[in-house]
Amino acid sequence: MNRILKSRAFKTTVIAATVMGVAGVAQARDQIRIVGSSTVYPFASYVTEEFGAITEYPTPVIESTGSGGGIRLFCNGVGEGTPDISNASRRIKASELERCAEYGVTDVTEVKIGSDGIVLAQSSSNDELDLTLEQLFLAVAAQVPVDGELVDNPYEQWSDIDSELPERDISIYGPPSTSGTRDAFEELVMEVASEDMAAYGGEAYTEVRADGAYIDAGENDNLIVQRLSEDTNAFGIFGYSFLVENPDTLIGTAIGGVEPTAEAISAGDYPVARSLFFYVKNQHAEEVPPLYDYVEMFVSETMIGEGGYLMDLGLIPLPEAEREQTRKKVEERASLQVSDL
Repeated sequence: MNRILKSRAFKTTVIAATVMGVAGVAQARDQIRIVGSSTVYPFASYVTEEFGAITEYPTPVIESTGSGGGIRLFCNGVGEGTPDISNASRRIKASELERCAEYGVTDVTEVKIGSDGIVLAQSSSNDELDLTLEQLFLAVAAQVPVDGELVDNPYEQWSDIDSELPERDISIYGPPSTSGTRDAFEELVMEVASEDMAAYGGEAYTEVRADGAYIDAGENDNLIVQRLSEDTNAFGIFGYSFLVENPDTLIGTAIGGVEPTAEAISAGDYPVARSLFFYVKNQHAEEVPPLYDYVEMFVSETMIGEGGYLMDLGLIPLPEAEREQTRKKVEERASLQVSDL
């Protein structure tokens, strides 16, 4: 385990430029190419290392591009220069799957691997904090209700939102708009909170403020973790697995009185949780012989089951019936259709 965790810092490899609209894989190869979510990256990186260590095939190359960026690369076509797998911390959108088909990617299997929570974390040198969804929304929204009207967000400190909160500047390092973590944050925090506020007329509001209080920190969640050790007054938004990996330096923020723990996420008590996926380009299976060997290793009980290796990295296992359903899809190489989304 330590060997794999240490290797993560230098493991990322850049995928070759994509080739668009190619009818088939240009030539056979033994090395799998993976792109996508920074949240799924730690789990996939562990599996790739194990795969390279115990099979005759080379270790797959993997790049953390964010969910949206990875799916775009994945859907750019079929061919030597395109990825075989795209990791995602949200489900692929119907529009994205339609674009896949336009570029010749017509046979894709969806693989659901587990659950994850989105945490608001800070340096462990601070006191613990408990926020409501509404308070968190008011900290990041571009426009907020003041005296019944929507205005540009005036809140500079947490105590401006509620006098019971700390007198600390609102400074939040978070994912960019291409990230699945950002998509999930907008859906699970911003949409839920805004729909309950009369000023938004029952409509969802997801525009994030751009005045410096919310800082786009890029696709690499490890960089957010590093910044929180330097900027101890700031907060960071990222997947639960990164909180698990940094227990001595970070603490999570309770949301609505519920701490971000594996038990709370699994039970559905923690309000900011989502499912994790990866997508397999079946049209590459014949020309990339190890593709489904890797996929089968990933979805094995040893990896994603209760007590599996990926639990140690923060993956929340699916219920047993769902895990079996995932393995059945893999066995059948079930092709995802737009009508399924």
